[in-house]
Amino acid sequence: MIDETVIEIKEMRTQSASIVAVKAAKALRELIDREYYTVEEYTRALSRNSTALHQASPSHATLYTTQQRIVDEVTEADPDTVEEAKDLTLEAIESVVTEVESSKDRAAERAATLIDDGDVLLTHENSSTVMATLEHALSSGKTFELYVTESRPRFIGRRTARQLAGREGVDVTLITDSASGHFLAECDRVMVGMNCVIDDTLYNRIGTYPIIAAADSEDVPVTAVGSSAKLIDSGFIFENEFRIPSEVLLEPSEGFDVANPAYDATPRRLLETIVTDEQIHDVELPD
Repeated sequence: MIDETVIEIKEMRTQSASIVAVKAAKALRELIDREYYTVEEYTRALSRNSTALHQASPSHATLYTTQQRIVDEVTEADPDTVEEAKDLTLEAIESVVTEVESSKDRAAERAATLIDDGDVLLTHENSSTVMATLEHALSSGKTFELYVTESRPRFIGRRTARQLAGREGVDVTLITDSASGHFLAECDRVMVGMNCVIDDTLYNRIGTYPIIAAADSEDVPVTAVGSSAKLIDSGFIFENEFRIPSEVLLEPSEGFDVANPAYDATPRRLLETIVTDEQIHDVELPD
């Protein structure tokens, strides 16, 4: 299961950072069924497999922090037996999974309060936290229109459109990423997920930056939604991923290169708010 999860993460079969973190945490359960003769042997295996899971996508901050937490909670407890180490691992996994899932829901519930009945919204890609936000808004009886960008080159925004298609209370329109500037003048708010926020920079799925820059030009407020674990103070260095060229161009390129970055960087000052499970952070604009 660990090897399969590593491959799945590398191939980006799962898009949401929080879902990736949960799957990776659960994958470590495989170690419980393996036989180890010493605590040291077990903790080395735990650390090695955790590192493999994180390195499958070094840009995922939540994946890094949750894997680090599981390893630390086991090793710092200094277990006396392998069985005790395994029990600690299971406890840490369950704690991490519960926290990731509950923090996402709490962040979504807070973010939904920023949506007014009748709003016109725009979102990019297929953030599970943004989807949960929209679900909370619909559950509270609010109605809204939603523009969804395709999120090229993997077109994961189409999932958002399909998931909300036919839902009472929301009218969905799918647009290309490059068409966002055309429709932003109609919008009341842009809502995006976040891979992580480090210092003054929001890192998120490629295509986020130009949408937010255009929203700033049109005076449309932008909200980024995610768990507080994605606000990184130290210990994590963001490493962008470059995907395979065939996602952009199926035929071989002749005489030119194909660049396919997975994420881009948006200055935090272009956001109005960052919503986490802990609070709604108003972004302070420079004087």
